[in-house]
Amino acid sequence: MKYIPAKTILSGYAAHHSWFGNNYNMNIYKGCSHGCIYCDSRSECYHVDNFDEVRAKENALTVLEHELRSKRKKGVIATGAMSDPYNTLEKEHCLTRGALVLMNTHRFGVSIVTKSDLITRDIDLLKQIQVHSPVLVKLTITTCDDELCTKIEPYVAISSKRFAAVKALSDAGIFTGIMLMPVLPFLEDNEENISGIICLAYESGAKFIYPAFGVTLRQNQRLWYYKKLDEQFPTLTQKYIQQFGNAYECRSPHAKALWQLFRKQCDRYGLLYKMEDIIKGYKQGYGDMQLSLFE
Repeated sequence: MKYIPAKTILSGYAAHHSWFGNNYNMNIYKGCSHGCIYCDSRSECYHVDNFDEVRAKENALTVLEHELRSKRKKGVIATGAMSDPYNTLEKEHCLTRGALVLMNTHRFGVSIVTKSDLITRDIDLLKQIQVHSPVLVKLTITTCDDELCTKIEPYVAISSKRFAAVKALSDAGIFTGIMLMPVLPFLEDNEENISGIICLAYESGAKFIYPAFGVTLRQNQRLWYYKKLDEQFPTLTQKYIQQFGNAYECRSPHAKALWQLFRKQCDRYGLLYKMEDIIKGYKQGYGDMQLSLFE
């Protein structure tokens, strides 16, 4: 594995962050090996060269420990926004696991988003952290069809394995749910797929689903996405161009109907889907920390 220099690992403190109530952001890795055809992190604005090559930040755990020791405010550390913390190299190098050890030692909470079932390896640490601080796990699942999954997310655990990971985490008492985003227009934005995901989420013990019925496209990310569509689904690129032009937000033409279906079925199964309810749910019982969004 290649290493890149880094002076910091954690972002600055944010007291009122509305995105899942996170207070800090952490990226130990740069780049991603999952190969998802729609990934926004490929966009030029993020300045990630050789995106498909995973690199680690040099002396990441040493830097992180120093930062955790020096932080005056505890809080929830988010990871997975730019690079999946459970990429293919994590199994060998265990940098994400090492970070969780440090979070537990210094009594910080954690909010993880991933597409890998490798996260189940760290259930022991997540349970230890949960004793003193909030823990939130989000498995991104955009299709309940494993065959379609292998086409749009070729180098990551198939959807059925991710649902199994949701169940393992939920059975262990970890507050776990599903990130249902992006929902790709003309591929995943149909009632069968959305209903299937909701049903499997419920059966797997998920506490919530957070959706976005569409995809964002910009800069070189759009070119990459269209290239992959041409390889896997030859008629779709032209449909995107006709429907969305150069728009950044490519909202599903069926978004309104899908939202009605989604809300009705989530209410039926008792699944949370509003951001404020998810934050309240996983921060419940942790004193003033759970109120940070609403102060």
